[in-house]
Amino acid sequence: MTEWLISIEGTPAGHQLALYLAILAAFLHAVFGALQKGRHDPWLTRGAVDFSYGIMAAPFALFVVPWPEPHMWPIFAAVWVIHVIYKVLQAWAYTKGAYTVVYPVVRGTGPLFAVIGAYLVFDESFTMGQWMGVATLMAGIFGLALYNLRYLESERDTLHAALGLAVLTGLFVAIYTTYDAYGIRATANPFTFLAWFFMIDSIFMPPIAIRRWLKMENRPTLPPLMLRGLAGGIIAFLSFGAIMMATRLGKVGEAAVLRETSTVFAALIGWLVLKETVGPRRIALMALIALGAVIVEMGG
Repeated sequence: MTEWLISIEGTPAGHQLALYLAILAAFLHAVFGALQKGRHDPWLTRGAVDFSYGIMAAPFALFVVPWPEPHMWPIFAAVWVIHVIYKVLQAWAYTKGAYTVVYPVVRGTGPLFAVIGAYLVFDESFTMGQWMGVATLMAGIFGLALYNLRYLESERDTLHAALGLAVLTGLFVAIYTTYDAYGIRATANPFTFLAWFFMIDSIFMPPIAIRRWLKMENRPTLPPLMLRGLAGGIIAFLSFGAIMMATRLGKVGEAAVLRETSTVFAALIGWLVLKETVGPRRIALMALIALGAVIVEMGG
């Protein structure tokens, strides 16, 4: 499979596969975000998820895929730092605001920064039609933020902090999307990057989650938490693997924007699963974000 994937890089077939992978990543990322915001404390859930995918990735990294080339170790170090900051910001944002408040702003802000990063790092450019899609997407983001500021009654005390953290998290989404795309293109075998990324990335959050769990007065039972972590680990493999492979096969900017159709999935999950009040106006604004992503793809 590795040889076939490498053979279609930069071809129409590669572009088409990148499109499908980005949309798959959108759905899976919305599910992943709901898992972290759902039943358990976001910090605990993230720790359980990272522990799970680290354990699953280790055998592949150590015994299956080729070992990273020497020049990859500084890249992995930088990737680790970027993802640590992103995960801390995301967990903090989820402690301040509802899933349907935080998630669309995080995922909607990221593409704008990612498009800029793709231009600076990979010399990618967008057509006028694609920039109209980005503008549509941003209109949905800021419309959603203004709507939440004006009408959302719950969590009013922490709403400004939640939105600020969501924008900052979106910036780091763009940074890791761009830099990870650079990393997966820097190694001969893309699966080497993915396996070693998951193993290295799993180091930080589990100790924090354990320390937080030990300090809780009413500690959640471990089996349900670890089961959620296992599910999240599998989803993370598929979601992150899909978007990273999309950035290797196609354009980084387009893949980053297409992934933000996840806002529609997020609205449905927040309403149907997490029982959060979404409302037709907020759904419409989330759909506007997704529409912008579609325009970007069609305008290319």
